[in-house]
Amino acid sequence: MADAATSSPRERYRARMRTDIKEQAWEQIATAGASALSLNAIAKRLGMSGPALYRYYAGRDDLITELIGDAYRSLADTMAEAAASGEADLAELGRTTRRWALADPQRYFLIYGTPVPGYHSPADITEIANEIYAILVAARPTLPDTAAAQGRALTFWTRVHGALSLELAGHFAGMGLDPAALFEAELDSLRAP
Repeated sequence: MADAATSSPRERYRARMRTDIKEQAWEQIATAGASALSLNAIAKRLGMSGPALYRYYAGRDDLITELIGDAYRSLADTMAEAAASGEADLAELGRTTRRWALADPQRYFLIYGTPVPGYHSPADITEIANEIYAILVAARPTLPDTAAAQGRALTFWTRVHGALSLELAGHFAGMGLDPAALFEAELDSLRAP
């Protein structure tokens, strides 16, 4: 996107409208879930007609793709920043992921929760997800080969997401468990070589 100094008023207005549409979409997802996303409801909240919204997004899937891309990009950037600090081992990357997810559970569930019925992500979304995986693989440079590092990263990622998904969905409620302590215990069990 062009910056404000080089973009025309029309381009700035279009960018602002797309941002407003996404904000309304996130609100809708937070209250009703991604599968209930309605472009007509978003248009109504913004004081425009349903067909007018299609000037900004070709359809529901186009909007969902952008929301998913934004969520993945946010997580990938957050993890890359943690990894660049030089202090981030796998456990710290797990904590970084948890903090990111707890800050906005709906964003987490959009990319790691129940798939939206009828929606299929384009390949470029998968590329962003692969950046996250590459950060995890690189966090274990002492493993003897790439296959071992990839296997370790995959095991780590699935177990972190298992614990995190259960926590965010409220499945630990009433069990007398501290989700943060449980998450740390899971990270400790994953630290072994």
